[in-house]
Amino acid sequence: VQLQASGGGLVQPGGSLRLSCAASEFTLDEYAIGWFRQAPGKEREFVTAISANGGRYYADSAKGRFTISRDNAKNTMFLQMNSLKPEDTAVYYCAARGSSYLGTHASLYNYWGQETLVTVSS
Repeated sequence: VQLQASGGGLVQPGGSLRLSCAASEFTLDEYAIGWFRQAPGKEREFVTAISANGGRYYADSAKGRFTISRDNAKNTMFLQMNSLKPEDTAVYYCAARGSSYLGTHASLYNYWGQETLVTVSS
């Protein structure tokens, strides 16, 4: 099981980025999948997740600005981030859970992609 994250970079406040996470050796739509992030000096935190049947849940910090989605044909998940703020600066991780039900705790996720850095700065 592998997850390959990409799409991070430097963006100005108010800008947008789309993170991608391609899965291999398993089928994403059978799993709950999510995004987490970790800012310097802070613990890893939940951002958003989507269950196998499409239910979505967002952290308060992400509501109204971030959108999680999944392209089953491409076996890839996405995180569209709009109206980015400096406090969104972090390394972001995609993750998959060995269950169809989404969760908000990192310990519930079995598979992790490598980090992708998002920096929001002018």
